[in-house]
Amino acid sequence: MTGKRPQSKTLRPRKLPRIVCVVGPTSSGKTSLSIRLAKHFNGEVVNADARQCYRDFTIGTGTPKGERKVFHGRKAYMVDDVPHYLIDFLDPTHVLTAPEWRDMALRAVRGITKRNHLPLIVGGTGLYVKALVDNYAFPNVSPNSEFRKAFQNKPLSELVALLKKLDPVASEIVDLKNPRRVIRALEVVTFTGKTFSERRRVGKPVVEAFQVGMMLSREELFSRIDTEVEEMVERGWIDEIREIQRKNIPLDAPAMTSIGYRELLAYIQGERTLEKAIATCKTAVHHYAKRQETWYKRDPRIHWAHTEDEAFGMVEGWLNDSNALEKKEI
Repeated sequence: MTGKRPQSKTLRPRKLPRIVCVVGPTSSGKTSLSIRLAKHFNGEVVNADARQCYRDFTIGTGTPKGERKVFHGRKAYMVDDVPHYLIDFLDPTHVLTAPEWRDMALRAVRGITKRNHLPLIVGGTGLYVKALVDNYAFPNVSPNSEFRKAFQNKPLSELVALLKKLDPVASEIVDLKNPRRVIRALEVVTFTGKTFSERRRVGKPVVEAFQVGMMLSREELFSRIDTEVEEMVERGWIDEIREIQRKNIPLDAPAMTSIGYRELLAYIQGERTLEKAIATCKTAVHHYAKRQETWYKRDPRIHWAHTEDEAFGMVEGWLNDSNALEKKEI
């Protein structure tokens, strides 16, 4: 079956692919906004949520419900007739690095642009989006399994203290709440003799980007998170985790670090009540959302809207201004 949508808005070819990045913390409305934008501006979505890349981890990661179809001669994950790429495709044990995601996303962007459609980069993994927007040159240091094993059981506070000592400005670019990211930064410092911040540089632009996000009050955001967690449990999140157990996916698999899976696994294993597990899960997501907000506040290029209509208007204005400038140049 071939998914086709009528042409609504056409985009003129440009020197650099023009993209819209829909960013923001979890539960802020990124999916709804991106679907609306895609349908109006003939867009296609490239997933920028690290956890939604993994197979078998769908309910708990908030992966939108969809199905595989053929769109313009190639397979895509169709959500409400909108094609999505880099979603629900990766083995749960694979470590998807930012440069690897960036390269795949750029290929997808170029393909979408060739179809004269609008690439929409959608997701809450800020490092992925910045890797594409700023074309980061990442440290060329291969993962060292022995090094990582030596550090993986150390307290996060100890890892952070060591990193700050070796790389005082690391906190500006490394998520200090994410042990995997902290260990990676330490790995780079150890094997290159240079700080992680020195090794990562902005490269020559490969896209022309407009970034937009939904700015919600902390109270509304947490309320949305709590409701979403409860709805995911009702939709079968616990059964999903049981199926993951049956497939013998290891507990240290990258996908298992997705928030909520280990918290609910404790209930399945009889270590806590369901009520306590859900409450712990909500708290963990609250903390994650706050870390995302802190990350995004560092980038003044993001345009924040208080409503979906406002965000839609911002994107429409940028596209219209860009088209007007392009016509003037021609």
